[in-house]
Amino acid sequence: MGRRDELIERYASDLREKCGVEPDMDLLKKVTIGCGPSIYDADAATVAATQQHELDTVRRSFLMKKLGLPDSDELSAAIDAVIEQYGRSERNKYRAVVYYLLTKHFGKESVYP
Repeated sequence: MGRRDELIERYASDLREKCGVEPDMDLLKKVTIGCGPSIYDADAATVAATQQHELDTVRRSFLMKKLGLPDSDELSAAIDAVIEQYGRSERNKYRAVVYYLLTKHFGKESVYP
């Protein structure tokens, strides 16, 4: 099993154990691949939920740019809901897991054909 496959398994485990979600493995793999090489960098692989600039990046770069959503207060509310679901006290919030949850939240699975 390659390193990416190991990370996908780790993300699936987080989804099951920390978020209470049974992951769609095909979608999770596509979201993970969409994150690019950032999944291999310890800092870039996680979302610092306590840093506003990090949440702004998720909003702009992922929700608006990647998923094509219009800017609205709903985006911040969704990010907040996903962080809450993951667990605010959870130190490592993997970017691929956060992006997966946001993709499901907005029903934008079609972005990952």
